[in-house]
Amino acid sequence: MPLTAFTNVFAGNPLDRASYRRSDPEWIAAHLAEPASLAVALWNGKPLLETKADGGVQIAYLAASMASVIAGGPERLLFLGLWKNVAVFALDFEEPEDPAEGPLKGLGHFEDLRLVASRLGPSEAAIIATAKAVFEWRRRHRFCPACGAASAVAEGGWKRVCPACETQHFPRTDPVVIMLPVKGERCLVGRQSVWPKLMFSALAGFLEPGETIEEACARELWEEARLKTLKVTYHSTQPWPYPSSLMIGLIAEVENDDAVADDVELEEVRWLTREEARAMVAGDLADAKAPGALAIAHQLIKAWAEAGPA
Repeated sequence: MPLTAFTNVFAGNPLDRASYRRSDPEWIAAHLAEPASLAVALWNGKPLLETKADGGVQIAYLAASMASVIAGGPERLLFLGLWKNVAVFALDFEEPEDPAEGPLKGLGHFEDLRLVASRLGPSEAAIIATAKAVFEWRRRHRFCPACGAASAVAEGGWKRVCPACETQHFPRTDPVVIMLPVKGERCLVGRQSVWPKLMFSALAGFLEPGETIEEACARELWEEARLKTLKVTYHSTQPWPYPSSLMIGLIAEVENDDAVADDVELEEVRWLTREEARAMVAGDLADAKAPGALAIAHQLIKAWAEAGPA
C-alpha cells in the first residue's frame, strides 16, 4: 500500500523486490523454469500490452520459461520480484524489428509507455517503469567506467561486474527537484521553447553534488526566475523512467514576485491566481495549458490550486 498520502503515476510498485534472492543464481534459474513464473516484455522501452474488453490495456504477461529461452542468457533478463509467491521477470528487446511480429506474434502489441500509462492500472505502470529504468541503465553501462572492459550482468540483472578489474556497478537514480513557487495567493509557472504551444509547468532541475533538496530548490528558482526562496514544503515523489530520474515534488514559498525568465531554461514565466491555476489544470484557461495528469508538475499545481478557497 502507498506509504504517503499521494501516489504519482509510476509509483506504488506492488512487487516484493526480494533483493536477498538476487545473489542466488540457482534460485533465479529455478524460478525462470517454474511454470507459474511470469515475465513482462519491453521493446526499446515499450511494454508488451493487450487490450481489455473495456478498451483499456494491461500487461501481456509471458511465461518466464519462454522469456528465458528467447533471452538466451542473463543479459536481457531482469528479476523484478515476487507477486505473492510468483516470481516476475522482465525481458528486454532492442532489435529494430517489432517482436510482436516475430517471436511474440499473437501475444500482444508494444506501445509507448508515456502514451498509455494513464490507461494502465497504477500497479502495472509502476512495474513497467521499474523494468524500463533498469534496462536503460544496463544498456548505458555495458562497459566498465573504471577500465573500459565489457561488463557482465549479475544478481538477477541488478548489478554489472567488470571481469577485468572486478569493479561492481549498480543502477543509479538521478534526483530532480521540481517545485511550484508560490507567493500569497499566486503561483509561478514557466515554459520552455521546445514545449507544446501554451504549455506551462512547474520549474525543475537536477540536484548537484553537495546540495540538499532545499538548497537545490532555492538555487534553481534563483537561476531560472530570480526568485528568493523562503520555505520549502515536500509534496510527493515520482519515479520517472526517462531514463532514470526521481522527481522530488516541492511547494516553495518565495520572497519576491518580480520573476524574470532566464532565457536559457525558460522563455517565459507567469503568475497564476488559484482560480487561474484551477482553470489551467481543468483545461479551461484559454492562453495556458498544464502538463498532463501523468506528470508530477500537474499534481503540484492541482494540489496548490485546490488547497485554497473556492
